Formats: sequence, C-alpha cells, structure tokens
Amino acid sequence: MVMSCDYDVKTKFLRGFADKTRLQILDCIKETEKNVSQIVKEINGNQSNISQHLSCLKGCGIITSRQDGRNVYYSIRNEEMSQLLSMFDTVLNQVEQDVACCEINKRLLPEEKVKENV
Repeated sequence: MVMSCDYDVKTKFLRGFADKTRLQILDCIKETEKNVSQIVKEINGNQSNISQHLSCLKGCGIITSRQDGRNVYYSIRNEEMSQLLSMFDTVLNQVEQDVACCEINKRLLPEEKVKENV
C-alpha cells in the first residue's frame, strides 16, 4: 500500500512529541485516562502550562478527551498510538548514548524551542 506523504503534516505531528512536558504528560496518561488536576499533580507542573500542552497534543491527534461533568479526561488516542510510544522507548534504548552525545541536536534545540512556542 502506497501512502502519500505530506512532510509538513508529518513534521507537525512529530513536533507534538518534541517537548519534555508533552512527553511527561504522555507517560502520565499511557496506562489510564486522567484529568488536568491529576496530570498537574503527577508531573509537578502548573495548570496553565499543562493545559496548553494538552491542547497541542490533542491538536496533533495524539490524545483524545472526554467530558465527565465538570472534568475533562485525557487519554492516548488509540492502541496504535500507544504502540508508537512504546516503540519510541524501545528505539531510544538502542540509540540513547548516540543521541546524548549528538552535538547537532544540542545546537538546534534552542532554535526549535523558539519556533515551537509551546
């Protein structure tokens, strides 16, 4: 099966994973859905910042939300997304030392942070 590739869309999707706080959020909700207060407490963040990151993750299609009364609960979108997150960890374990030593990533990181704004 040949799929068309829109590199702009792919880049936006992958940027959803390219932030420490967003990765912490994903790790926090990988087993069970949680509301903002639970996420804030678990990762020791502030509500405004966490809410912005949740909005980004939802906008990228990585997570979903459901309303239950006054609470909104967030969860990983589906099993394929959960498998992708597990695969990231598996691959990272294989290349972690190379990534940690990569000088190019160290130089690009601050610029990417400015571009991303979230």
